[in-house]
Amino acid sequence: MATTTAGKPSVMRRILTFPLTWMIIGTVFVFLTNAILVGVGSEMDATGVIVTALIGAAAGLVFYQLTMWLVARRRTPELTVRGIGRETFLGLAIGVLFIAVSYLIVVATGAYTVTWAPHDVTTTVALALAVNAGAAIVEELTFRGLLFQGVEQLCGPRVGRWIALAVTAAFFGGAHLLNPGATLWSSLAIAIEAGVLLGAAFMWRRNLWFVFGIHFAWNVIEGLLGIPVSGHRDPGLFVTTVHGDGLLSGGAFGLEASFVPVLVSLAVAIPMLVAARRRRVAPTRSAAARVRLEAVGR
Repeated sequence: MATTTAGKPSVMRRILTFPLTWMIIGTVFVFLTNAILVGVGSEMDATGVIVTALIGAAAGLVFYQLTMWLVARRRTPELTVRGIGRETFLGLAIGVLFIAVSYLIVVATGAYTVTWAPHDVTTTVALALAVNAGAAIVEELTFRGLLFQGVEQLCGPRVGRWIALAVTAAFFGGAHLLNPGATLWSSLAIAIEAGVLLGAAFMWRRNLWFVFGIHFAWNVIEGLLGIPVSGHRDPGLFVTTVHGDGLLSGGAFGLEASFVPVLVSLAVAIPMLVAARRRRVAPTRSAAARVRLEAVGR
């Protein structure tokens, strides 16, 4: 590390390790690389789309690590390989449960008619898995990896994570305003059901593999059920036809614009936030107890 004659980090090093700096650098590289690859893939056949999506996800992971190591000069425990299988599986299970419950509630109201209509099952499933893996990884590296942790560090240990939760949720909802069929309501719904839920998941586990799992399972299940994913409809194994009030069904934007998953997501996110708070308090109390014991020993 470059230092001044007094042994302190140089001005350039302080600029680079400032949270806003590495947030911007990391976001540009992770998103720009993925956008270029997605653009290239869109001009190719299904195999090309799958390959470029997976390369984009891998490149995002590499650029994220490089940004944290070389620019922010911090470790990345949020991407540790220890427990990767457990964290990913837990995230997948929660993501599947969240979408399944939301979907079945809407189906039970009669707002959806579901028809089995597969076409080239292997290609359809492969595309859904690859494209949504790329999207989940890139979006979570950006919003929960870079933006959340950057805002958290900027705002300090006491309130930083709560401000980061609010800021990233708002940005995540706002980013989806550009999607087909988006409205102010759909953006607000995504800010709550995705921004808050995924932020709460990260606060609880402090593990990006866990958050990847939730996001990935969510998008894949929606897509295969034939529901637009944030306004984007791709071929699925089913065709889901919408009936009635868009506030219930989500309309052309998809399930995410329904009030049902908003309520279900809060039912999932609130226990996570409670668990995150308890997890944060427990080490603090333990540290205080050690200080008291040391004082008694002296």
